[in-house]
Amino acid sequence: MTQGQHGWQLHGTSAELYERFLVPTVTLPWAHDLVGRVGLRSGEHVLDVACGTGAVARLAASAVGDGGRVAAVDVNHEMLAVGRSLPRTAGAPIEWNEGSADALPFGDGEFGVLLCQLGLQFFPDRPAALGEMRRVLAVPGRIGASVFTSIERNAAAQALADAVDRHLGDGASDAKRSEHSLADEEELSELFDAGGFAGIRIETVTQNIRFASVDEWVAIQLTATPLAALLAERDPPERERVLGLVTEDVRDALAAFVRRDAFVFPQEVHVALADASQAANGGLDPDGLSSVDERC
Repeated sequence: MTQGQHGWQLHGTSAELYERFLVPTVTLPWAHDLVGRVGLRSGEHVLDVACGTGAVARLAASAVGDGGRVAAVDVNHEMLAVGRSLPRTAGAPIEWNEGSADALPFGDGEFGVLLCQLGLQFFPDRPAALGEMRRVLAVPGRIGASVFTSIERNAAAQALADAVDRHLGDGASDAKRSEHSLADEEELSELFDAGGFAGIRIETVTQNIRFASVDEWVAIQLTATPLAALLAERDPPERERVLGLVTEDVRDALAAFVRRDAFVFPQEVHVALADASQAANGGLDPDGLSSVDERC
């Protein structure tokens, strides 16, 4: 996942902090949800696009087993380096690849399943990326991709973005707001349809995300995400001052989600599920014979 040219970028120790603090609390719960909805089976060949440090890929490797294949691709070499450094999980070995979603470094029809968690909204050319994903999927094949719903339906994200803009200037929260830039269900469905997928369905899912406190969550957001760049050039006293102001505002806005021992808030995503079927290719297999749409 990348910011700037590709939508979300983490540098240096930020990738390590992302893996340490955000993967267990945010990325991994959503990875379990996505992998479970797609329903992986032993021996399948799976591609994880915009893999980050590999939370989805590691779950997929365990699900498909030693006889399966899992490849992971991301434009961010820092995230890939962290992913490669982690202990190997049981099941298929993970193939780590640096590359862009709109020019995937794989041949036609190499995979039976494609997964993309919370990355599609950041791609600079979404139609090209969906076209590439369809190209590398075998027929029949299937895809599962998640994106955040609107920021107005994600109270924690909106409270943070508003506080950041208030204390750091209009537009300072653009990196955070961009996470919610593909929230329209119709737009999401049309992208998959234009990409050549069939059987498209959008499922809206909510999970409760848990941190020790609002203070911890805000500090992580301003340290382990692209928002860290907002404070990077400030001297330590100024960083602490601004962090304190933002945290106070977020704490006030989200008081309803604070429990005696934790900060627990709802987070909502759309999960797009679709098939790479013969129907999406005019109903003909490579030999020109009609085929029934089925899931592999």
